Amino acid sequence: MDKFLIVATHPDDETLGSGGLMLRKKAEGNEVFVLNMTHMTSSYGYSDFNIKKRDNEINNMINAYGLNGYYNLNLKPSGLDTYFESELIQKISKVFNDVQPSILILPYYKDVHSDHRITFKLCYSCTKNFRYPFIKKVLMMETPSETDFSFYEDAFKPNYYVNISEYIDKKVEIASIFKSEVSEHPFPRSVRNIRAYGTIRGAVIGADSAEAFVLVKSIE
Repeated sequence: MDKFLIVATHPDDETLGSGGLMLRKKAEGNEVFVLNMTHMTSSYGYSDFNIKKRDNEINNMINAYGLNGYYNLNLKPSGLDTYFESELIQKISKVFNDVQPSILILPYYKDVHSDHRITFKLCYSCTKNFRYPFIKKVLMMETPSETDFSFYEDAFKPNYYVNISEYIDKKVEIASIFKSEVSEHPFPRSVRNIRAYGTIRGAVIGADSAEAFVLVKSIE
């Protein structure tokens, strides 16, 4: 069995990008972990009410997936460029060595949100085989409202698909936990759009619903 580590720049990214995969791999007996990069704290100007609300959403998400572990670096949202790279790499490396994932899922490297791009860059630097020999596969996921707004030359071109037909309803249910992040269509992070992504990607592989990824590295 494999250990999956999904790196979310913000809470809910893990579900939007790979929630179906997470549910399927857990059901198949694999271990699934999430590393979240940013979080609301009072030092970043967030109210106690919003912080408590977000903490409750995260706890509900963790329980819904039955995660084997959840790590939160509590970094400043929309502020990853304010840290020294070496400082963040050290934090990320510690989590990687703790989990020792065989499969790593990262944000798309050309997402329009700078935090997503920085997350990819920092995490990918922690995949060198002579330092992290346990990592055998690296994938990039697509995140509605970020990946889909990339410049056309940087468009997401998937080459790796996971059938999530049995899990699309549960994925939508978990995404809806983050009430402040999901809104009505035509908002990109709407229930209708999440299902549409599944339908479009599923049609490519002859399935009802699927999630799509870019395979960056695979070691057999």
